[in-house]
Amino acid sequence: MSALLDATLPAIAPPSAAAAEAAARRWDEKTKPRGSLGRLEELGCRLAAIRGERELAVRPAIVVAAGDHGVADEGVSSFPQAVTREMVANFARGGAAICVLAAQAGARLVVVDCGTVGPPLEHPAVHSRRIAERTESIARGPAMSRTQAMQAVEHGIALAGELAADGVTVLGLGEMGIGNSTVAAALAAALTRVEPVSLCGPGTGLGPEGVARKAAVVARALEANRAALGSPLDALAALGGFELAFLAGAALGAGVHGLAVLLDGFICSAAALAAVALAPALRGRLIAAHRSPEPGHTVVLDALGLEPLLDLGLRLGEGSGAALALPLLASAVALLEGMATFAEAGVSDGG
Repeated sequence: MSALLDATLPAIAPPSAAAAEAAARRWDEKTKPRGSLGRLEELGCRLAAIRGERELAVRPAIVVAAGDHGVADEGVSSFPQAVTREMVANFARGGAAICVLAAQAGARLVVVDCGTVGPPLEHPAVHSRRIAERTESIARGPAMSRTQAMQAVEHGIALAGELAADGVTVLGLGEMGIGNSTVAAALAAALTRVEPVSLCGPGTGLGPEGVARKAAVVARALEANRAALGSPLDALAALGGFELAFLAGAALGAGVHGLAVLLDGFICSAAALAAVALAPALRGRLIAAHRSPEPGHTVVLDALGLEPLLDLGLRLGEGSGAALALPLLASAVALLEGMATFAEAGVSDGG
């Protein structure tokens, strides 16, 4: 591994159990029946555990990482590969759903080109962290070299550090990449040992025949790369994508700096699963924003031990679910810090 990755993995500590217990005691002192705020109380305790002794305020950034995939050549998407680059330009112009939702939630939006077909997009709103124009097809061999995967992970670690230094406390993860639900399914299959047919869904709108073709491509990819799956980093290189490796690195970097990591859908969760395989202590620093209809998402959430905050049938990606969940995080913190206690309000405590 690289020096940066070697230094990052052991620096990720488990969340603070003491901070979570202190938050639970604070909830019980508030002017309400105990536990009556349900999962908001759980969320407040989780955020307290993640932040530890740090300030609990929610100052969010959503990182949308884009990458193109050689597996798109296998007919696994209903959209042409050119859409990846077109959508990156749309993000930069502020015209995509995530642009609207991030603005509504008061979140900084960071668009990252990890490797899309064509020359680099010259726009001040696009951060270029390009590894190559696209990966190779996982159905025929490794998506990328181990060196390329490590480079993408390092870029993600570095960006998380920059955002933490700039005051960000919650890092939402989002993605864009035609074909990336296929590579996410392949990576999830390698890390969970679940059969491809249970992990593959319609993605951008495939019908039953398209979903069956996608599952067959994932099965071929697992066979083609069987000898290259000896470690989480090797699996990420063989079966992942530039943007998945970048997002795994961003999650790891967030873990070092005490940021809460807010996961969007299936693809981001698969990237987080690879990150947790590299650094198990990261698991407790993850929050699942929502549950996607993609069948693989539930499998990955179960493997991560996460219960999502929302279930709205979202399958857009882009970090849209993460943006929609941000007000819940902000509400949990506001209630924990702003509600009066029984003693302060002069209200009798029913115990």
